[in-house]
Amino acid sequence: MKDLKALLILLSLLAAVTFSVEGHKLPKPAIPLPTFKPDTFDIRKSGAIDRPGVLNTAAIQYAIDECNRQGGGVVLVPPGVWLSGPLVLKSNVNLHLQRNAMLYFSRDFAHYPLVETGWEGLRQMRMHSPIRAERQQNIAITGQGVIDGNGDAFRFAKRSKLTESQWNRLVASGGVVTPDGKEWYPSASAMRGRDIPDAGALSPEKDAAFFEKIKDFLRPDLVVLERCERILLEGVTFQNSGAWNIHPLMSNDITVRNIIVRNPWYSQNGDGLDIESCKNVLVEDSFFDVGDDAICVKSGKNEYGRKVGMPTENLWVRNCVVYHAHGGFVVGSEMSGGARNLYVSDCTFIGTDIGLRFKTQRGRGGVVENVYISDIYMKDIPGEAILFDMYYQAKDPVALAGETREPPVMRPEPVTDGTPQFRKFWISNVVCDGAAKGIFIRGLTEMSFKDITIADFDARADEGIDLQESSDIVLRNIRLDIPPGKPIAYLYNTERVTVDGLDYNKGAPVLVHVQGEKSNAIRIANTDTKKADKAFVANAGAKARSVTID
Repeated sequence: MKDLKALLILLSLLAAVTFSVEGHKLPKPAIPLPTFKPDTFDIRKSGAIDRPGVLNTAAIQYAIDECNRQGGGVVLVPPGVWLSGPLVLKSNVNLHLQRNAMLYFSRDFAHYPLVETGWEGLRQMRMHSPIRAERQQNIAITGQGVIDGNGDAFRFAKRSKLTESQWNRLVASGGVVTPDGKEWYPSASAMRGRDIPDAGALSPEKDAAFFEKIKDFLRPDLVVLERCERILLEGVTFQNSGAWNIHPLMSNDITVRNIIVRNPWYSQNGDGLDIESCKNVLVEDSFFDVGDDAICVKSGKNEYGRKVGMPTENLWVRNCVVYHAHGGFVVGSEMSGGARNLYVSDCTFIGTDIGLRFKTQRGRGGVVENVYISDIYMKDIPGEAILFDMYYQAKDPVALAGETREPPVMRPEPVTDGTPQFRKFWISNVVCDGAAKGIFIRGLTEMSFKDITIADFDARADEGIDLQESSDIVLRNIRLDIPPGKPIAYLYNTERVTVDGLDYNKGAPVLVHVQGEKSNAIRIANTDTKKADKAFVANAGAKARSVTID
């Protein structure tokens, strides 16, 4: 009996830890799952044939349509290699791939009509996704099989991301190379769209003929679920998408669990999971290895996104592993409709360019708030372990070989509805073994990042802490293993900062370097300042009185 009581006490303590961050008790997900009739519609019975080169679009779509017409059930994809063109998923249908079933999609662009949808935060014309659902309810993709989008047929490629033999093989396969020899496109039609900003975006001057001329540029996402309700993605491997991999858009009550999401590391726009303007979402126990951001929160872009005004809200991400990606967990940059109530816990990032990535720029607008993150474990991060940046430049987060980048010119601009706001973040218990920089926060001159608490952060990195144009920042129980000879923290135009308990290697030239006229109310407490040659340096407009040491 005593052992049982001890176990119950332990479980209650674990529950408290799991659902609280920095003293904030967090809600548990309560998201309704779809339910299905047991009726099974085997795609072989509607004429699907497992033979190389046989296109099964009509047979698989017929099974989906019949399942829907008869009140729902399971559309069964049995073991085999099944070639298809794009499919439309319908209400009350569970598309179930058995183990050793591979559903892969055609390389023939003629099989993919243009459809109006959302992409990169705008209404756009895009190729029909291999799997698409719009305004459907109670849908699922489950099983243990593989869904492959044949993405290499659609994507452009950068020479700098391929080996010489890979590049030569790609060029020999056909397609066209840009005049500077740096990029390959699958066709002249695909290359026509490269120099047109938001080429697929809908606007009055673009007619059907315009979009047809650049159709090959308008690559499809692998799975798009638009304005749907009660969605389950479980067990399946989703891979090799033409653009983004999985894109729930303006949908509610979504459960994603035990899936694998894969794209080649060189895949342009090869995101894993883009959750855009969705409500009530659970992502758990899943693996990502992709070419762009892994788990990403979005909500529309610029004026369009603000006008629609649909935030992504009530999102839980837990027990996920991310390998290659631009960011492990990401918000932005298309977040103009806002995001709130995001809960991320117990995730591992191995080799992602950036660990926790929050990005935006002027013109986006929108408010991101109430973000709770805990128990994140990182290894070998080429960029920053934690990054907040309002100067996002739509480039790879880590410069490629030979690429040079200039820092942005930081000058104030008027605050408008296009000025983004990020506030009320609580991040705790983050361990990072290897990064270029531990923490980087850079706001706009006219709008800082606000109300960010980072506690129990332990990192080995080339550089420590870099705060610019930010306010109301709390850094508590921070441990940094930084090479000797480098300052531990740099603060520029940063106000109301508390550093409470900072452990670092002995021999740093400066503990805190403060610059900028706006820098004020910087407090250092419970820290052995004598391990550094100087406790702080204040210059370039910053006053010595802006720093206090307790």
